[in-house]
Amino acid sequence: MSTEALQALLLFFGGLGLFLYGMDVMAEGLQQAAGDKTRKLLEALTNNPLMGLLAGALVTAVIQSSSATTVMVVGFVNAGLMSLNQACGVIMGANIGTTMTSWIVSMGEWAAFLKPEFLAPILLVIGVFIHMMAKSSRLKDGAKIMIGFGLLFTGLGNMSGAIKPFVDAPIFQQIFQTLGSNPLLGILAGAAVTAIIQSSSASMGILQTMAMAGAVNWGSAVFIALGQNIGTCITAVLSAVSGDTNARRAAMIHLEFNVIGAAIVGVMAVIFFMMYPSMMTAHVSSSGLAIFHTGFNVFATLVLFPFGKKLVQLSSYLVPHTHGANKAADAVLILDPRFQTVPNAALSALGKELELIRDYCLGLISDSRACLVENGDQQKLAHEGQEVLKACMEVKKYCAGIDQTTLNESERRAVQRAVFSARDLHQIASDCLHIGQMNEEAVSDKDLHERAIEEINTISSLCENALREVHMQAGLRSRSADERAAQFEKTKKDCLEIRQTLAGIRHAYIENNRSQSAWLVFEAADCYERISQRCLRLADEESWQKSSGLPLPLAYTPSLHN
Repeated sequence: MSTEALQALLLFFGGLGLFLYGMDVMAEGLQQAAGDKTRKLLEALTNNPLMGLLAGALVTAVIQSSSATTVMVVGFVNAGLMSLNQACGVIMGANIGTTMTSWIVSMGEWAAFLKPEFLAPILLVIGVFIHMMAKSSRLKDGAKIMIGFGLLFTGLGNMSGAIKPFVDAPIFQQIFQTLGSNPLLGILAGAAVTAIIQSSSASMGILQTMAMAGAVNWGSAVFIALGQNIGTCITAVLSAVSGDTNARRAAMIHLEFNVIGAAIVGVMAVIFFMMYPSMMTAHVSSSGLAIFHTGFNVFATLVLFPFGKKLVQLSSYLVPHTHGANKAADAVLILDPRFQTVPNAALSALGKELELIRDYCLGLISDSRACLVENGDQQKLAHEGQEVLKACMEVKKYCAGIDQTTLNESERRAVQRAVFSARDLHQIASDCLHIGQMNEEAVSDKDLHERAIEEINTISSLCENALREVHMQAGLRSRSADERAAQFEKTKKDCLEIRQTLAGIRHAYIENNRSQSAWLVFEAADCYERISQRCLRLADEESWQKSSGLPLPLAYTPSLHN
């Protein structure tokens, strides 16, 4: 490779890096500027499929990321906040909204003052100046948007400048001629590049840059663009892998829409090029690609929107419901890192995750009782208990990784409650494990009174009832003071009954001090009492702190050590 070619290659990839980073900065600024308005818009307008389509298009056009919109949708479906029928319309709308980026990229063809080399330095200078001088977060978000645009345009200019001298090279003509003559190969190429960089907007920007340099013909561009729409589904698929069945079905709907749309338009394109073969070799402009990109998504939506319910049914067939084994190792199902920049999706994931951990803790309480009074499966208790402890730690790690700049005060408190809940569930699991370990040490000479066995069964059931009444998802949401107090008082009654029963057990064993198992009963009683107190805290942390006389925290920052 010649020095000139190597320099051009480095310039192109350097420009690509700036382009991708600029898109990321721009999208981040737009999302922060929009705040939780986009989330609320999605929640408000998705009851009607048509309104959901409009909401999906508008939100995606505003935040410049169909990936963020589809991740939100997967998160809402995963948390039960959105049905698959509602998700279908939003996903179609997101595909239309994402085409806005291609129009931004093609602006350089409309007028000289809109060319990247003219706009980039102006936007960067103004954006950096505002970002350095501004005190307001809104102004800083606006500056970030301008900096993102400036970097994006700089990257475009570098890529276009690197390609231009080699446009007439035989290798370019050969590559695009091959892709144009083999539609399937063109679709696969577009899908592969998009899947790697996880952004159809970015891959379309690369294709448009090459089109601006005069290197792309219509025959290859059409099929590469169709492949790009398929490749962008990888983000939603990855987000849904760790979700439940409905989340995976939502991702499958996104894939179905783009594959079916690409198949229909691909067949039409093949027929068109057979009728007008000269169009295959004609050069395509950046604006032409933007028109095709938008036209394809609008056309696919018009064709497939009436069949939204059929797409949902097809997703149910392709992703059948699986009844997994009740294993604590499966507890961490929903905590996808992509949700950490989408507050409502992150909180929904946390709520559902904590519900799962709570259910596993209910099983641990039952298993600890079985170990204590029946010499049950202690190995199973130890294994599942350790997995629950890991799941609780994952929740705290996840909370620590949530982007605090995207949260309002209510959401910050919800993250705080999630960390406190994980801490309390972690302690419940630890106490259950402690009961199993103590029982293992005492199995050889254990002598439990019938009354003790009966009362251990009672307090175990009371602990389970107290924990079962705690609704973790609702606990993360804003509730009225009356609702919180009511749940706290209900759990408090169970806890008082547990304490009274435990006092009776302790008294009976103190009276009968000849029992060799007294120490075991006392230790188990302490564990169950701690479990009941943790249930009381889970019912409402604030009410518990007030009743115990402890000061409320003035501020909170998620930490793995809380």
